[in-house]
This record gives sequence, C-alpha cells and structure tokens, in this order.
Amino acid sequence: MVLNILWKVLLPPIMAQQFDLLIIGGGVLGAFHVYHALEKGYRVALLERNSSPQGSSVQNFGQIVPSGMDRKWQQYGRVSLEIYKEIQSKFDISVRQNGSVYIASDEDELLLLEELAQINKDQDYTSQLWTAKECLSRYDGLRSDYCKGGLFFPDEITLEPRVAIGRILAYLVAHRNLQYFPNTLAIGAYIGLGKCVVETSNKDTFYANKVLICNGYEMKTLFPDIYEKSDLVLVKLQMLRLEQQLGQQIPGSILTGRSIRRYESFRECPSYSAVKSRALPDALATDWGIHILFKQAVDGSIILGDSHEYADIKEADTLGTAIKYPLNDLMLEAAKSIFDLQNWNVADAWAGTYTQCKNQDIFQHTIDGQIHLLTGIGGKGMTASAGFAAEHINTLGL
Repeated sequence: MVLNILWKVLLPPIMAQQFDLLIIGGGVLGAFHVYHALEKGYRVALLERNSSPQGSSVQNFGQIVPSGMDRKWQQYGRVSLEIYKEIQSKFDISVRQNGSVYIASDEDELLLLEELAQINKDQDYTSQLWTAKECLSRYDGLRSDYCKGGLFFPDEITLEPRVAIGRILAYLVAHRNLQYFPNTLAIGAYIGLGKCVVETSNKDTFYANKVLICNGYEMKTLFPDIYEKSDLVLVKLQMLRLEQQLGQQIPGSILTGRSIRRYESFRECPSYSAVKSRALPDALATDWGIHILFKQAVDGSIILGDSHEYADIKEADTLGTAIKYPLNDLMLEAAKSIFDLQNWNVADAWAGTYTQCKNQDIFQHTIDGQIHLLTGIGGKGMTASAGFAAEHINTLGL
C-alpha cells in the first residue's frame, strides 16, 4: 500500500490532476465553498457523484429565509442573500426578490411577530409589521378567518430549487474556471506524502493540498465509521407540488403560524416560553413535525409542506423512501384552513432528506489536518451555506 501511494504521488504533474482544494459533493454547501475558494484564486476541483446534484439542494422549497434563523445563522443568511443577488446580476440562477411573510393565526403568534420585529430592528434587519387587512390585500386567497397579521421581510428571495444549483455550478464553470467532474463517485480518500489522494469508481485519481467532503446525507461510502459515532440525525420531509393556479398570484415565501411556533428566530423572543406553555397539544406538530409553508413557482404551481421524521444515522434506513400519503392529506387539510386556492390538485409529491446534529449546529471533523468532513447543516442549507462558506473557507488552511 505504501509503495502504491508513493508511486501515485510521484507521478509527473502532467499525468496527475492536482489542485489546491478538491471538494466532494456538488450540493449547495459544496458549491459555495467552491465559489469562495475560486474567489481567492485557488485551483479547485469539484466531484459530484451524479450527473447533477440530487439531494437536499433540489428537494427543498427554494425559500431563502434568514428571518427564521437564530442570530448567528441569520448573519450567514444575510451574507448569502447578497451573494445570491450578486450572482443573479451576472447569470440567471432563478433568484426573485419577492420577500417572505409570516402569517399569525392568533394573538400569541402575533405577539411573537411584534417581538421579532423589535429584534430585527436592533439587528438592523429590515422587516415590516402588517395588519390583517394589509396581508389580505397582498396575498390572493389568504383566509380572513386565519390571518391576524403578518411580518414581512422585503430583502428575502426565492429560487427555483430544481434548477438553481445546476445554474450556480454552470456559472462557476463558465465564469470562474471551476474544474467540474460530474458522474464521478469518490470511493477513497487518504493522505500520501503530504498530499490528499482521492480515488474514484471510474479509476481516476485526484491530488490536492486539502479535501473538503460535503456529503449531505450520503454516509456509507467515505468514512462511515466516523458518521456512525457522531450525533448526526437523518431527517425525512414530505412535500407536495400543486397544479398551476391560473390567475392567482401568491408572491414570495409564505410561512404560517406553525412556522412561528417552530423556527429558531422566534425562540429568542421574550414571550416564546410563555407562548409555548399556553399551546394546546398538537398531534401534527408533535408526531410528524408538520408546519405549513407555501411557495409559488414561476409557472404558477405551488410547493406545499412539510413534515419531519427523524432517525439516528445508524438507523437511517428505517425511515425508508416511501411517501406516507396520509401525511400529505393532513398537510392539505391544514393548508386549506389558511388559503383558498383555485385548485388543490396534486401534481407531484416527494420525500426530501437532510442531516442535522442533536447537540451542535453543523457537523465538522478533520482527518490529519487535510481532509475535512462537513455536513449536518440541517434545514439551513439553502439559506445559510453561501455565507457560512465565506467564513469557513478561511479555516481550511489553504
């Protein structure tokens, strides 16, 4: 094995693919580390196991909502907003600045909106408190018996999740000289004579000063023993896409009362504990983690969801990939109490997956100072990865 490593590392440069940084995983977390490394002038390669990313970065709503995060991650999300908008000004990645709104369904949720508005003001993050009348005038079909008021974030954006990450990678290839290798499965990574060596299933070998593995929820190919000993949890979500709502416009990200009671930003509100203590038992939230989000795509269809199921990494297979259709029925029933849509026909349904940690906000592990594992960003990925990567890239010692 030592002779094999030595032979590979001593290959003439013309025969070896050598980089400052090699990133494994082309999802949003990997892609934005690529972005920032290239901005710093490093020679970067990206290996993606599929023809294009297929994981959480395409399974989501396309809502970029720093407003839902705690103060630390909101700062990353705010940086991300600027990065997304900067790329959009040069290359169409499907960004639309159409804002996010949280709709309160009762006085407790309205109180949390008022308190978050003050926190936003203190943090210099623009938000606008709206009366129920103002919300109803802006969102066609919003039910007056549900809405008690709202909090609007004008700077927030939406993306088309099934195209955005592909377009970001296309931008990096076309305009930032990314060396991109799709359909390339990394099956081994190790250190040889000071260099990182990565081997692939199609018998290619890559060399780099550093390797960053952004593997999302794929935990069985590289270093599975490390992940099995971690506090990582697999999360399975169910989402729906409703048919086009012809003539009905619902702009931006719509987050509802269940989101107010769930999202981390509201846990920093002074009244959050009291509101939580007054809440009646809610089987949908307790058993299935359901909270209702709406996001209308460019074509007029609406993404609706979502539910949450959890399993430790060692037991991840127990979640399966099958859709629980009764959960979809529960989400549709809850959604109908919030909006009157032109039609509720389901065009598509899917289960998304991501990883998060039990005791920390992201999973990081370094092997011999040169191979870095990074995953478990949870539901923060699309919103915060660009901003987080801007800071994290500086910790890799390139």
